[in-house]
Amino acid sequence: MTDFTSHIDFFKSLIGDRCFIDDVSKEKYSHDETEDISILPDIVLKPETPEEISEILIHCNKHAIPVTPSGARTGLSGGAIPLHGGVALSMERFNKILSIDENNLQVITEPGVITQVLQEAVKEKGLFYPPDPASKGSCFIGGNISENSGGPKAVKYGVTSDYVLNLEVVLPTGEIIWTGANVLKNATGYNLTQLIVGSEGTLGVITKIVLKLIPHPTADLLMLVPFFNSEEACTAVAALFNAGITPSGLEFMERDALLWTKAFLNDESIQIADNHAAHLLIEVDGFNSDLLMEDCSKIMEVLERFKTDEILFAESEAQKSALWRLRRSVGEAVKSNSIYKEEDTVVPRFELPKLLHHVKRIGEQYGFKSVCYGHAGDGNLHINILKGELSDEFWSNELPKAIRELFIEVVKLGGTLSGEHGIGLVQKEYMDIAFDSKSLELMRSIKNVFDPKGILNPGKIF
Repeated sequence: MTDFTSHIDFFKSLIGDRCFIDDVSKEKYSHDETEDISILPDIVLKPETPEEISEILIHCNKHAIPVTPSGARTGLSGGAIPLHGGVALSMERFNKILSIDENNLQVITEPGVITQVLQEAVKEKGLFYPPDPASKGSCFIGGNISENSGGPKAVKYGVTSDYVLNLEVVLPTGEIIWTGANVLKNATGYNLTQLIVGSEGTLGVITKIVLKLIPHPTADLLMLVPFFNSEEACTAVAALFNAGITPSGLEFMERDALLWTKAFLNDESIQIADNHAAHLLIEVDGFNSDLLMEDCSKIMEVLERFKTDEILFAESEAQKSALWRLRRSVGEAVKSNSIYKEEDTVVPRFELPKLLHHVKRIGEQYGFKSVCYGHAGDGNLHINILKGELSDEFWSNELPKAIRELFIEVVKLGGTLSGEHGIGLVQKEYMDIAFDSKSLELMRSIKNVFDPKGILNPGKIF
């Protein structure tokens, strides 16, 4: 690429003082929450309209300038890291909820709206947008769509893709398109909407989003269940579903995950005995409190078949909030203890005990420590591999071999590499485990149709 300074005048003429080339701004947009990776862009741009983005992309496409879409930068797969420099395209000015349609149960929003802000806005009207990643208080709805985020509620209500009806997208070549229609059923042509969802900012820049909503549940119950054996806790997950119970949240936390989070938050609201190996956090919700109590009775009947300690029932909204805060803060707590790699594996839920067994076996074989937690109801296990005192040489050269072994076992169990964090920068070298060469060729061909010069989020997924 030619000297980047030759392009700065163009960007300034287009969006004025919303161009940033100072070191502080470039550092801020050089990373997300992925490990300790940081790569500086050449410039940070903060457009405010789809038309501005179109002009930016036309110019970048003409001059082969890399463009990395940037949201709240809470991702864990390196999707927002500007691997090849160029433009960091911040979407933070696209921060308006445009309309809430109470008649058709839909919301139209811009991508820079914080997920929790959107949820609270529709809740005021008795409506519910269920996908709720752990970072919902800071992540953007556009980033959720780019990664097809899930969260605890996915076990009952589904992931982001289940709620996206239509998208306005600026293509890498500058055209502005709508991908679908604001309807619940659509059998008209290829499903471009769902192709964009989960494409990690490699096919287009999302500028407007139409989401489906549902009525908001009016009641919920929450319990924390201590187990003496981690694999048995995982086994209990499938047993609950086989008994006909569909929780609205079913989360798994290993002992260290909860201990570290308690210390991180300075929270002594729950006690963890020396022989507690893991906990399940189980929530049910709905519109009838009596029916929820019946669900809890069924859950207790199932749990009687396992060796558990005294079960904690949350008795107030404050206690429920405290328990969910503990679960949502695990990632931050782990990061505060050590540099780590997080593998976002997912398997059929009945295979979860085998997955946990393989994680610990491979850890012993290679000599690394892991802390595991995740959305057990979906079979989605977040495996945090801690650097601790491991050498840089091991971290760079030996650990990838261990991760490859782990992913091979995951695929053998019927699972895949990522449940909700995406492939991005850090998992792309393992894609051959999940897909054969023809499937990867088809994906690359799709990328080439959308982005023939490869300017948009280059170096991700493949």
